[in-house]
Amino acid sequence: MRSLLVVDGDSFTHRAYHALPASLRRENGRPGNALIGFTDMLLRLVRSERPRTVLVAWDTLDTPTYRHTALEAYQSGRVFDDELLEQLDLLPDVVRSAGFAAAKAPGYEADDFLAAAASYEEAEGGTALIATSDRDAFQLVTDRVTVLQPARGAPPSRIGPAEVRERYGVDPTQVPDFIALRGDPSDKIPGARGVGEKRAAGLLAEFGSLEAMLEQGRFEAEADSLRLYRRIATMDRTAPLPPLPDVVPDWVAAAAHVRQLGLPQVARRLEEALTWS
Repeated sequence: MRSLLVVDGDSFTHRAYHALPASLRRENGRPGNALIGFTDMLLRLVRSERPRTVLVAWDTLDTPTYRHTALEAYQSGRVFDDELLEQLDLLPDVVRSAGFAAAKAPGYEADDFLAAAASYEEAEGGTALIATSDRDAFQLVTDRVTVLQPARGAPPSRIGPAEVRERYGVDPTQVPDFIALRGDPSDKIPGARGVGEKRAAGLLAEFGSLEAMLEQGRFEAEADSLRLYRRIATMDRTAPLPPLPDVVPDWVAAAAHVRQLGLPQVARRLEEALTWS
């Protein structure tokens, strides 16, 4: 049975934008580096994994989520270049032009769609591959859900339950509690005072969960904050998903779409996908 491939669109677009020179432009002179890099990465994933279909998930950057409302500092200070934002707006339709699904909705982050898709595929008896550089997604890992973590100059690392335990010292289901205790500087989640990775893993090995610690009087002064951090770190598995039937990629339509955007070189790569056996 082929897997559902779920891609963190924002994560891969940011990687592409910062990896490729800004001098890569479309025929109309507008920026093209993120479009080029993202499409190349998606093609490599589809060719190597041969999924039953693809869902690409996106943040809605102009609408705050409950996380931003609940924690004022959450993801504060992030500033995106206008040329990156322009390409982020174009990419969902590039994905749809190939017949794949794109998920984006106010109030949800890309992470939430990753979680919802993983849960959906497991409930259907299938397997899911979650392509993202965000380690928060380790909470989704099961025997049926694998994280594909990009690696520079190499195939993506495959993260299963054993790899989560090796890297963090906790089970995948404990990852939100681990993040709440350790904190997350990139998202501006403070964590518990004086607790780093090793202590967070040790506490979870001893108590089993953050809630069990709090019930026994640990971190009493920080209990409400830590519960909030755990909620913020937990991906929302109820995020609304588009239909996810099996798909034969329409590389001809995708090539025509990107050619209209002024990217003939990307169109040629998409047309080359027609020769894959």
